[in-house]
Amino acid sequence: MTNTGKLLEEMNDRSREVFRRVVEGYLESGVPVGSRSLTREMNEKVSAATIRNVMQDLEYLGLLAAPHVSAGRVPTEAGLRLFVDGLLEVGDPAEADRDAIESRLTENDADVSHILDRVGSALSGVTHGASLVLAPKHEAPLKHIEFVSLAPERALAVLVFADGHVENRFFQPPPGQTPSSYREAANFLNAFVAGHTLSELETVLKSEISKRRQELDSVARDLVESGAAFWENEGTVYERLIVRGRSNLLAGSAEEEELERIRELFDDLERKRDIAEFLELTDQGEGVRIFIGSENKLFSLSGSSLVVSPYMNADRKVIGAVGVIGPTRLNYGRIVPIVDYTAQMVGRLIADRGQQ
Repeated sequence: MTNTGKLLEEMNDRSREVFRRVVEGYLESGVPVGSRSLTREMNEKVSAATIRNVMQDLEYLGLLAAPHVSAGRVPTEAGLRLFVDGLLEVGDPAEADRDAIESRLTENDADVSHILDRVGSALSGVTHGASLVLAPKHEAPLKHIEFVSLAPERALAVLVFADGHVENRFFQPPPGQTPSSYREAANFLNAFVAGHTLSELETVLKSEISKRRQELDSVARDLVESGAAFWENEGTVYERLIVRGRSNLLAGSAEEEELERIRELFDDLERKRDIAEFLELTDQGEGVRIFIGSENKLFSLSGSSLVVSPYMNADRKVIGAVGVIGPTRLNYGRIVPIVDYTAQMVGRLIADRGQQ
C-alpha cells in the first residue's frame, strides 16, 4: 500500500471529510477555510470546536497549515498531494471545454507545428492558465546546415530539411570561435549531411571526423562536435517547447513578490531549464502526471503546479507532451480531464498525418 493509501486509511471518516472540504474550499475560493463555515457543510452535525481539533490534528500531520493568526486553514503541498492521489474525483471534460478545444484543433492543417501552436493557445484559453507543449522531434532527412554566431557564448544552428521544414536551435559554442570557423564547420557538415536524419548524423559525424581530422581546423572541429552533441544530447530529443499564456498567471498576482516568482518561472521555461527532466517522466506510462510546487526544482521558487500528459504516435510511442501551468490552487478536477483529452486529440491528429 502506498503512503497515501496508508495515511488515508488511518484517518477516520470525520478527518477525511474535514480534510477534503478544506482542500476543496481552498481550491475554489483561494482563501483559508475556517471551522465555522465547515459546521454548515459537514455530513454529521459537529461543533466548530470539534472541527478545530480535527484541523489541528491534520496540521500536526503536515497536511494543513494556518497562514495567518486566524483559525482558517489551507492545504500544504503534502496535503495537496494526498488529495490529488487519494481523494480527487476526475470525470470527463465538460462539453463546453471539449468543444472549445476541438474547435481549435479540427481545422484542416497538414503542418504539425501549426497544430501544436494552436494546442498551446487552446489550452491557455480554456484553462485560463499557462500552457506548455513539447513538440516531437523532426525526423526528415537534412538538406543544409548553417551556424550563426549571436554572442561569444551563444550561437544558432539553422537546419533546413529535405521536406522544406526549417528549424533554429540555440546552443553554447566552444570558446574561441571565429567567423571563419563557423563557415568551415558548416562547409564540412554540408559536404555529407544531405540525406541523413539528425538521429543518423551523430554516428556519421564520428566516422567522418576520425577520417578527415586533418582537414578540419581544431576550433572548427570543436564546433562540429559541440553542435552534434547539442542535437543528440539527452534531454533534447524534443524539438521545441511552446509556452502560452504568461499574462494569465501575471493577471492573478497582485503582490510584487508573486509577480517576480512568476517571471522567474517563465524565464526558466523559455531557457528550457530542467524541462526535459520532468517531462521525460511522462515516458513512464500513459495518463496525466501532476507536479505540485517544490516536488520539482523548476517550480520550487514559483509555487506553481504542472498538470501534464504525454501524447503518442500511431505506434503508441511517446513523442511529446501537453500541459497546463498554474498556481498550486488549480482546479485539478477540471484541468486534469482537459489535459488528458487534449493529449489524446493531439496524438490522433499526429497519427493521422503519419508523423513519427
